[in-house]
Formats: sequence, C-alpha cells, structure tokens
Amino acid sequence: MGVLLFPGDDDTGSPAVSWSYTGFGGFRRWPAQAEGFTLDEMHGFGGQRPWSDVSTRLAPLLDHPDDAGPDLTPTHCAAMLPRLREIGGRRYEASAGPLLQRHLDDVRQLVVVLQRCVEKDVDLLFS
Repeated sequence: MGVLLFPGDDDTGSPAVSWSYTGFGGFRRWPAQAEGFTLDEMHGFGGQRPWSDVSTRLAPLLDHPDDAGPDLTPTHCAAMLPRLREIGGRRYEASAGPLLQRHLDDVRQLVVVLQRCVEKDVDLLFS
C-alpha cells in the first residue's frame, strides 16, 4: 500500500507517480525545506504552526492528507507547476546522494502528472 497521484482523466495510460506512505512523507519534506520551513513544525505534522503562517504555492500538496481528502483542481496544479519545475531543475552537486536523486526523479514525474491535469483540465487524484 502507498500513495498514488494521477490525473482524473479515466485514461489508464496517463502518467502517475507513487510512493510508500513513508516515501511520500519524506518527499514532501524536501520541497517544504526549499520553501523555507519544515513539515514537522506544521499543524497536521506534529507541530503547532498554522499553514496560514507560510506562503507557498505548494501548500495544496504539502498540506494534503496522504491518500484522502479533496482532489486538487487543475488550477491548483497549474499554480504548483512553476515552483516544482524550479525545485527539480536546480543544479546539485555531482555527488548528490541516492535520496536526493530519488526526490529529483519524483518531482520530475510529479511535474509530468500535474501538466497532464492542466492540459486535460482534470483534477489530480490521490489514492
């Protein structure tokens, strides 16, 4: 079992990205750090800091239940795409470890999924 994000276009050939629950948690910590905060300090992740205290276009993804909750609209997807592309496109040391490489691969896959949602004007589904 794990987390699967995919376009709600009823096309079994559409791109998707998946993680174990632990992997999804680890993945979300990475863009949160890039945005200047840690998930552990946030409400819903063991901390007390409200989401209204942070300004990030990635909040719909970062503050989303693992596999439940509302779908993300094409508008949400479009708003997150530029920042995720920027995070995934940064230059990192050639000696970047396997965890960073995994995060880079995941963010690039997620960008493809979000782009499909925008192009087809469909929600991003969590399963």
